[in-house]
Amino acid sequence: MAPAVQKITLSSSRDIPFNKLVLSQSNVRRVKAGVSIEELAEDIARRTLLQSLNVRPVLDAEGAETGMFEIPAGGRRYRALELLVKQKRLAKTAPVPCVVRNPATDILAEDDSLAENIQRAPLHPLDQFRAFQAMREKGRTEEDIAAAFFTSVNVVKQRLRLASVSPALLDIYADDGISLEQLTAFTVTPDHARQEQVWQAISGSWSKEPYQIRRMLTEKTVRASDRRVVFVGIDVYEAAGGAVLRDLFQSDDGGWLEDVVLLDSLVAEKLKAEAETIAAEGWKWIEVAATDFTYGHTRGLRELDGVSAGLTAEEQATIEALNAESARLEAEHDGVDELSDEVDQRLGEIETALAAFDDRPVTYQPDDIVRAGVFVGIDAEGRLSVDRGYVRPEDEVPVTEPGQGSDGESAATAPDGAEPAVRVSRRAVITVGGHVAEPEDEDDDAIKPLPDRLLTELTAERTLALRDKLAATPSVAFQTVLHKFCLDVFSRYFSRGAAIEVSVRTASFPLQAQGLKDTLAAKAIDARHKTWEERLPKDKADLWDWLTGLTGDEQAALFAHCASFGVNALYEKGDRYGGGVTPHTVEQRITEADRIARSVELDMVEAGWRPTVENYLGRVPKRRILEAVREGAGERAAQLIDHLKKGDMAKEAERLLAETGWLPEPLRMASADVAASIDAEPESDGAALPEFLAGDDEEAPTDEPDKPHMIAAE
Repeated sequence: MAPAVQKITLSSSRDIPFNKLVLSQSNVRRVKAGVSIEELAEDIARRTLLQSLNVRPVLDAEGAETGMFEIPAGGRRYRALELLVKQKRLAKTAPVPCVVRNPATDILAEDDSLAENIQRAPLHPLDQFRAFQAMREKGRTEEDIAAAFFTSVNVVKQRLRLASVSPALLDIYADDGISLEQLTAFTVTPDHARQEQVWQAISGSWSKEPYQIRRMLTEKTVRASDRRVVFVGIDVYEAAGGAVLRDLFQSDDGGWLEDVVLLDSLVAEKLKAEAETIAAEGWKWIEVAATDFTYGHTRGLRELDGVSAGLTAEEQATIEALNAESARLEAEHDGVDELSDEVDQRLGEIETALAAFDDRPVTYQPDDIVRAGVFVGIDAEGRLSVDRGYVRPEDEVPVTEPGQGSDGESAATAPDGAEPAVRVSRRAVITVGGHVAEPEDEDDDAIKPLPDRLLTELTAERTLALRDKLAATPSVAFQTVLHKFCLDVFSRYFSRGAAIEVSVRTASFPLQAQGLKDTLAAKAIDARHKTWEERLPKDKADLWDWLTGLTGDEQAALFAHCASFGVNALYEKGDRYGGGVTPHTVEQRITEADRIARSVELDMVEAGWRPTVENYLGRVPKRRILEAVREGAGERAAQLIDHLKKGDMAKEAERLLAETGWLPEPLRMASADVAASIDAEPESDGAALPEFLAGDDEEAPTDEPDKPHMIAAE
């Protein structure tokens, strides 16, 4: 027969007057922690006591109960009740719910106190977030919740934002799969799908830093500190229905603007309005850009010389007064280690005021304004930037003989046929982002231009049809490319607005040997270029017909001349981390250059290259000098100079190699003749780079490739 299970008898509970309770010295809590006594008292006053006190009868010397009870567990609640009694908000005899322990128990009072504090399970933060959210959904305001739990409204907002994260991510957080810092990063956006997408992307990665999560969640947004936002104003953006993402857990510089398309449209509208105001000044064109203009956007344009407006007597007096005040303040505080905040602020205000006088409006001649233009944009501080007075080459006044016009008539007639004293008033052509901004049509019955989107769609079909037709007409295709090449290569023309996206991009030489412009190749290129330049028509509009009149051989020669400017056989040190050109790209470039060199039978010896102290021998170690002499002049010649110092060795090597036709590896051709004259090295497996591409350590022995490579001399 199974033994009977002993039943547990719980301690009885009863209400005991407050003045019958005293603190026990057996309470293990000594260090203050958690909610303060004052906050706990306010909470009890609001919702009354939620948890009974644990008490034991106080016994006299004979072991009889005295009617008083000590509190080993619940001391903070007692202190809070005591504070309410002192504030006369609670009666001294108010009944307090208590759990009364049997005095005969063998469990110590310290045992009860310790158990109550250790065995309680702390609330998981997620439970708190969700509790705040439930209270908010039931109509409690954020201020009410903050007051109820003695915290700030911002903390409540943070908890509510955490509770609004994707439920899937909250479940992972509950299982300790996401840290609290990572969870706070996900609160940047309310988009649950995007949150889950980012977590899926980084969950298998070793890097899950909160900053990385924030960056991924905001990669398609715009910072509130962006110049475009400052220019438009975030209030205007929000008034237009734009959403702003905010980070409640760290500084976010105003947040992130989510609707980039809306922002750009607001910027374009405001810039266009500003441009319309500037157009009233009479400029021929106005170019608007919401971001930076391309580097060198004023290249090829003539800048007008304007006249700055003079200072009025009042302005001059103000400047003198500000300078005098500045000098007085500096004299009074001369030798002081640190200026007071008031003085430092005032000096800054004076400096700003004086700088404003330097930015004087500039006036231009009316005859210049009608053929010049303006660049309108946004500066780095988000302010309107207006750069006036630039003349395009096609808008310049034609140069004619004195007293004669271009057609032999008197020059009294202006280029547009009007009298010089009569200027034709035209509306400035405003371009925003490369597209002409049409004026608002005042006549609703008039036929408006086709929408830009429709024009783009129609011309896309025309572009495909034109490509197909041009591919079937090689002669016209050849002349079309040649025409574009001429626009790119010859400085008298400009290639902006060409219909074919083919161009010659001339590679510059950031590093070059002294005397490069005096080489045979450089002189030949310059002479050929001048010859063609003398034959080309002056006007760009005549170029197509002029090309049509050339013979086939002439067209081919001109085509080859223009195409040659695009050759880039330069070696560059590759950036293995993607900051610039990569080593693989350099290797491919050199290989392609080798192919072209073999096709044209390039010989650097015939091109006039000779090893000298300046271009090679004086810039390499002695080992390479001896190797060059050994290959070019023989072992005996190398032994004769082996004992010399490097400077003398280089000079003697220049003399010995002068007529040998020796070339350093980068300049050699992959031909049988050159290969036979060079000591053969063991063939590599083809995986290694050529020696001159392999690295910076020239002393390290490396295998030569199957075929030597060649690059242009620097």
